[in-house]
Amino acid sequence: MRTTSARITASACGQRILILSAGVGSGHNSAAAAVQQACTARADIAEVQVLDVLQVSSVLYRALLAKGYFVLVEDLPWLVEWGYDISNPPYRRRGPIDPWTRVNAAPVVSAIKRFQPTAIICTHFLPAQLLASLLLRGVIDAKTAVVTTDYDFQGLSLSGAFHKIFVAREEGKVELMALGLPPDRVAATGIPISKQLTPAPVRDADKPPMLLISAGATGGDYAVSVVRQTMHMRSAFTATVVCGHNDALRQRIETLVAPVGDRYSVLGFTTEMPQLLQRADLFVGKPGGLSASECMAAGLPMVLVNPIPGQEVRNGDYLMEQGAAVRCNAAATIGWKIDEVLRKPGRLQMMQAAAQRTGRPDAAADVLSALLDGPSRPLVVTRAAQRTILAASEQRFVATDLTGPSSLVRLVDQTSGSTVALLQEEELADLQKRYATSDGDLVLRPGLASLLLHWEERRLLRAMLQGDDELPVRVEGP
Repeated sequence: MRTTSARITASACGQRILILSAGVGSGHNSAAAAVQQACTARADIAEVQVLDVLQVSSVLYRALLAKGYFVLVEDLPWLVEWGYDISNPPYRRRGPIDPWTRVNAAPVVSAIKRFQPTAIICTHFLPAQLLASLLLRGVIDAKTAVVTTDYDFQGLSLSGAFHKIFVAREEGKVELMALGLPPDRVAATGIPISKQLTPAPVRDADKPPMLLISAGATGGDYAVSVVRQTMHMRSAFTATVVCGHNDALRQRIETLVAPVGDRYSVLGFTTEMPQLLQRADLFVGKPGGLSASECMAAGLPMVLVNPIPGQEVRNGDYLMEQGAAVRCNAAATIGWKIDEVLRKPGRLQMMQAAAQRTGRPDAAADVLSALLDGPSRPLVVTRAAQRTILAASEQRFVATDLTGPSSLVRLVDQTSGSTVALLQEEELADLQKRYATSDGDLVLRPGLASLLLHWEERRLLRAMLQGDDELPVRVEGP
């Protein structure tokens, strides 16, 4: 079989890694930076580039997706939760990319063509659908992956063609496998965070516990009530308050804590957040995916306040399940809640140990290894298979419980052992008529993909073959 140009380039000149993010909040770009940092530790990577897809889109598109999201979070949080839930079922949206998104994606496509990557990693779901379209049209033959940046899996991250999908925890992988996704295409690596190059300082047990109170990168006003409540605490403590880019918030808090001397240190935006995480004993703030992942890697338990409905509430549920966090549902009890953690003998230490167990500090490196050392051919999920996965999700079925023509079958590359297609059983019959050999094997060939074939089958063959002359596959499933 013929080897494709991308695979020759990767082996001869080193890997060219393109990381696509979207600046909806800071977490997705932070995950992209973490993967970029991990690239520098690998000798087989020649060049890496990070692109925020919103920065090259139109001003209107960027404003609606980025700024509009935070307006909803502040003013209509119930709508954010509704949107999260309604978009959560996998493959609810199928079909071609809408014209407006396609126009705004044109600069991203141009950037991909200029850079000629051998692998593309998405830290946001927005570019994932675009990459699937490019794979199915034969525009790219780079390895592609989607990295989720929250602890709960969100169905928007699934596309019709990809090489790997990376989820934050094992339960997410189990969920996708239950819906029918093959285990060789899903990995539970954790959320990528930047690697700390200096050893963590040893926490001094003789000093009062240090609280790290975070208002987030944009500086949420909820931090004022958090600080005010800690001023009523009976436990001994010190606190560092990080106000992000909100200078007005920093000034308000400085004025608030001025009467109590040097117990509080108030900062604006800081690049020293990793060091603060290492020195702190308890984090107080929102459970964003990246913030939570960084805390867990530092062995830093969390007191959760003001979570965004949807993903942050679910992040918090997971952390509390692990014993690494407590949540405050009422602003008036924040000080009491923190006091409860600090005053009960051994409780803070137990939560710190739970955080340490939950942390995945090597997630970024694990993502790179699993993608670059993994299958060279993408997994293609046909539109019919997507309908089956959606139905299984909505009806709370496990995919293996499905029977009949809509049940799922897999095509597995006989050479590599990787799954290359997921399709409905009734779709398999047509492939067997066309590509079965005399001894019953299935060998896919481009020469048989005439223009008379169904459009879906042509896309399927093009993506799986990747320019090779033939592909022997075996069928797995009902």
